[in-house]
Amino acid sequence: MENLKFEEMNLSDDIVRAVKDMGFEEATPIQSQAISVIMDGKDIIGQSQTGTGKTAAFGLPCLEMLDPENKSLQALILCPTRELAIQVSEEFRKFLKYKDNIKVLPIYGGQPIDRQIAALRKGVQVIIGTPGRVMDHMRRHTLKMSTVKYVVLDEADEMLDMGFRDDIETIMLKVPEERQTVMFSATMSNEILDLSKRYLKKPEYIKVTRKELTVPNIEQSYFDVKEKTKPDALCRIIDMYSPKLSIVFCNTKKRVDEVVEQLQGRGYFAEALHGDLKQAQRDKVMQKFRNGTIEILVATDVAARGIDVDDVDIVFNYDVPQDDEYYVHRIGRTGRAGRSGRAFTFCVGKEIYKLRDIMRYTKTKIIQKKLPTLSDIEEIKTNNFLDQVKDVIEEGGLSKYVEIVGNMVNDDELAATDIAAALLKLALNDIISSDFDDDINYGGTEIYGDAGDSMVRLFINAGKKNKIRAKDIVGAFAGEAGIPGKSIGHVDIYDDYTFVDVPGEYVKDIMTAMKNSKIKGKKVNIEIAKKK
Repeated sequence: MENLKFEEMNLSDDIVRAVKDMGFEEATPIQSQAISVIMDGKDIIGQSQTGTGKTAAFGLPCLEMLDPENKSLQALILCPTRELAIQVSEEFRKFLKYKDNIKVLPIYGGQPIDRQIAALRKGVQVIIGTPGRVMDHMRRHTLKMSTVKYVVLDEADEMLDMGFRDDIETIMLKVPEERQTVMFSATMSNEILDLSKRYLKKPEYIKVTRKELTVPNIEQSYFDVKEKTKPDALCRIIDMYSPKLSIVFCNTKKRVDEVVEQLQGRGYFAEALHGDLKQAQRDKVMQKFRNGTIEILVATDVAARGIDVDDVDIVFNYDVPQDDEYYVHRIGRTGRAGRSGRAFTFCVGKEIYKLRDIMRYTKTKIIQKKLPTLSDIEEIKTNNFLDQVKDVIEEGGLSKYVEIVGNMVNDDELAATDIAAALLKLALNDIISSDFDDDINYGGTEIYGDAGDSMVRLFINAGKKNKIRAKDIVGAFAGEAGIPGKSIGHVDIYDDYTFVDVPGEYVKDIMTAMKNSKIKGKKVNIEIAKKK
């Protein structure tokens, strides 16, 4: 079955709008199958693992079927743990962003019961709770079940494993028989089937089938990061591995746009691919990605469907995917056609539990890696530069330069090794020092490529006062003159003017292309800078 869009599911405009604000472009498989069945008033058993979007599968129809004018309890969602109860409650609140007449309350142990009782007295239409705390309120007569018409048993197998069978049965006996019951479970044990026979009426069985993961050529790793350090971590890893092409996956369109802006601001050639782009725009972005004009594609799961590019070196999960199967789709974009590939996932705090679910599902081990240090990147860039030096030696044609070095040795009594070391230091200062000022702070002068001997410094008569940023200049040069972003060297922006180092071979193209073009809406004059 093809995944549906939320607009196709008979949901109210307020709910669809809220879901779109959360950045989701289409329903997951379990949502596509379950929501319409639940909206028809049928009982269901959903077999689905954590991370498949089942909260929305039972939550959206629940909120649609409530009577906002009726302030009594109408829906009860039972969860095995306080963590899951809080998580489900937070999701419900996001769904209700544009509905302010429905009250949802999580009730669980470890929270003062007096506060919960006070909230219940004010009127609550949806309770999301653990069986033990729900039973506690029932004994105190602070929770009346007589008006409940919708019950969800979330992660029913977990509740049974934790010994909540008796509590569930006691609660279900107090709920009116004329109700709709929805059960979700990752497994279908005899005990689960027995529970469903007792409390569900002619349930429809919905199972999300999973694809097997076959990615033997993909190195899978994760990095333990903080949310705020993700942009810097991404840039470090890109600098460390220097992928020819890479895809960065985000969970929402908003996040895609944020990441693209951050990458472009640091001089990387990146563009977005998500559902807000028209087909013609998507085709244009994909064409740029295929021909290498852009090196980093930042995409949502839905927009990235159908990407058929064989030489993607690295896939980044900037966000841990919402659905385990999305992980499979994402990393399958690399390691194609017999090539090897890498898949790196950024994991923040408790997302490690979600990553473990993915490991169980994919039956693979995702190894933790440490973020590369500045020393690691410096070593890589030094080795790359030394390899270039060897290539130049092999190519020959060095007689003029050998003569210059020979004269320095003879006239100035310098050792050839000292001269080579000094030249190496000068070259590596250009390549390394300007890239990194602090531990994980990409500040100061921005460098966009390996500035070599053939670089020419251009003067632009616009600067900070014109609100021009490095990415505006790089984007203009690349877009108008078609030069690769990493070939651009230093970008030094002052109040009224800017200096940019570019390869000599592109100077004519840039001058011609920019003659009638603008940067940030300003007509600029570009000329070769006078030597100091």
